[in-house]
Amino acid sequence: MQKLLVIDDEEAMRRLLRINLSDTYEVIETGDPEQGLALAMQNKPSAILLDLRMPRFSGFELCRTFTALTSTQLTPVFIVSGEAGSTTKSLCKELGATAYFEKPIDFDALRARLAEVLSTKRPERRREVRVRLRAPLKLTGIDINGNSFEEPTHTENVSLSAFLCGCSAALKLGSLVQVFLLSGGEQFVGSARVVRSEATDTPYPRHAFQFVEKSGQWVLQ
Repeated sequence: MQKLLVIDDEEAMRRLLRINLSDTYEVIETGDPEQGLALAMQNKPSAILLDLRMPRFSGFELCRTFTALTSTQLTPVFIVSGEAGSTTKSLCKELGATAYFEKPIDFDALRARLAEVLSTKRPERRREVRVRLRAPLKLTGIDINGNSFEEPTHTENVSLSAFLCGCSAALKLGSLVQVFLLSGGEQFVGSARVVRSEATDTPYPRHAFQFVEKSGQWVLQ
């Protein structure tokens, strides 16, 4: 049975989620955001259901953490919140949340979305350790329309052979970019391939890149 981790400081909401979902999923729950992070690391849930407004940690901070950590980066995060508004929803999407459900919850819609997401084969957890690090880069290449682009940006996380960063140029999966490290001057690092794109409907989408060739010094060695 697939596991769901529920993080919500309202006991009544946790109970309601458990009652409605425990026939299909093993539900692990906590009202403590700090414990929620530990439970996610220990139990490796199939999905995380996360409230936004909680003491000490906000759901925004936790969502950002879950989508940055190597061990939870591929776990879909479902926001379950009493907050409405397109700005909040857009921010959660930019942070990497898979879906957003307002309270009171439409459980038929939630169950359908969970089933849809969890029935899709997900990539294996990354073998390389990823570090959250802001390193200045310049990317050059050809965009999806065949036009040359050159764009300064910065990484959000890095590993020995990959990195995640924002890039406003529309990039095709599998396309190559040239990577330059801008710290301490401009240094050519090598060529990297687009392996994943996120939030492509926003002004500044994020892309995951995998090096295919490195001829210079990278931030991790």
